[in-house]
Amino acid sequence: MTVTVHHGDSRDVLKSLADASIDSVVTDPPYALVSIGKRFGADGAAPAKHGKDGAYARASAGFMGQKWDNGETAFDPAFWSQVLRVLKPGGHLIAFGGTRTYHRLAVAIEDAGFEIRDQIGWLYGSGFPKSHDVSKGIMKRRTEDIEPIRVVCRALRSAMDAKGVKSRHLVEHFDGCHPRLIDHWAARDTDSQPGLPTWEQWLRLKEVLAIRDELDSEVWRLNGRKGTPGAAWSEADIIGQIEGVAPGLVGMRFSGDGTIRLASDDAKAWEGWGTALKPAWEPIALARKPLIGTVAENVLTHGTGAINVDGCRVEALQRPAREVTGEISGGYTFRKDGGGGSRAVGATDLGRWPANIIHDGSDEVIAAFPDAPGQQRSVGPEHGAKTSVNTFGDYGPRETFPPRGDSGGAARFFYSAKADKGDRLGSKHPTVKPVDLMAYLCRLITPPGGTVLDPFAGSGSTGMACLREGFDAVLIEREAQFVADIKRRIAHVSGEDAPLFAGTLSDTPPPATAGQADLRSLRGRKIGPMGLRK
Repeated sequence: MTVTVHHGDSRDVLKSLADASIDSVVTDPPYALVSIGKRFGADGAAPAKHGKDGAYARASAGFMGQKWDNGETAFDPAFWSQVLRVLKPGGHLIAFGGTRTYHRLAVAIEDAGFEIRDQIGWLYGSGFPKSHDVSKGIMKRRTEDIEPIRVVCRALRSAMDAKGVKSRHLVEHFDGCHPRLIDHWAARDTDSQPGLPTWEQWLRLKEVLAIRDELDSEVWRLNGRKGTPGAAWSEADIIGQIEGVAPGLVGMRFSGDGTIRLASDDAKAWEGWGTALKPAWEPIALARKPLIGTVAENVLTHGTGAINVDGCRVEALQRPAREVTGEISGGYTFRKDGGGGSRAVGATDLGRWPANIIHDGSDEVIAAFPDAPGQQRSVGPEHGAKTSVNTFGDYGPRETFPPRGDSGGAARFFYSAKADKGDRLGSKHPTVKPVDLMAYLCRLITPPGGTVLDPFAGSGSTGMACLREGFDAVLIEREAQFVADIKRRIAHVSGEDAPLFAGTLSDTPPPATAGQADLRSLRGRKIGPMGLRK
């Protein structure tokens, strides 16, 4: 088993990979959950600047402030065409998507030439709502700053008009920012969104437009108020205090302010209103490169084209076993008397057929499934005649089915990929996927001994999963900090001292030092046909 890590843009690295050299692709591309840079202008227009002082810095930075969270690659059919090229015929692709942007991912994959085979839903209970509290937003508005900011905007607009300058003429002075950004700085009174340039941007505007110094102190003062609540909040009565630190991103915009304040009448009217639901699932695209010939021919020639059903069955012990009876014709089974045929022959530990739902086994998810007891009574001719005959008549005597006798929630019908503390292993990546989940997905679509490609390696969970499952892995990651994470995680799991593992694992793992046992134990732990660790 080898894990090869490429540090670079996946669009460039893919060009170095040979045609039809990859057996499967399992990846978690950026979801592009925020993309203000894509909202403005025509094709080819300069993008909105993301700089730390830019007006769109927060809105255009992507998920949790990450600038790599954009759709420039994952939503581009040309990129997926390169992925298609390196896959063997019939090779499968699994790609995670965001609930808001999955459609763009799926369309790009399909437009590249893939067949969309299914969509898998991964359910989890660990998501937190990234919602804006509307009531607090109303309270914290700096309404007293609106008119002073408009004074600055009027001065800029007047200076631009005096010189006959349009916003598009100024972009060269601000690193090619989008003209709409400058429109906000010079907003007219009829425009709804006046914007305040930073102090550095103001000095540059003064130089280019020959603006005098009268507004300097006001621009400095207003910039100093950015990121602070307005008078409606700061002057409101304090009626409580938040204990501890709010989880996730909640309350981080005004850090250090844990007060609960008496809401204004306007804010009270919107108490309990927000802007987002709690995330509890992610859609996953399952696609396939077109076959050459039939499935049978493709599998025999290239080793790809099918999914590993028995290797990914859902654990279910002592299920009723049935034996097919009669004759098979055209893929269907018929009894000689004209009916369908199977008969009970005891019990089996063969798990349930894998479904297109996977969950994390958390209490929240388990509770969302209804109770679903299995068949409780015996059924068959010896247990009484049918009580009804359907519209198409009587199809003969009822077959014999012994009671299943199982019980519990419907969650047991689906594979559970649980996250644990060992999944992160110190990674700074904000979207670390459970290794159990990635191992299951790799096993589902990769032939024994095959090679898995992950062009958005992130934290390296796909590589760790491949080590567990006995697959080779080719990982591509653009961000240097995450490449270092991947190398450290792979080396840790493999037990190698080298910063990057690339070789064959020994059968016996080396002794784990304190704190290393969790992930070292992944070495050599295969997942059996029903998700049981061996």
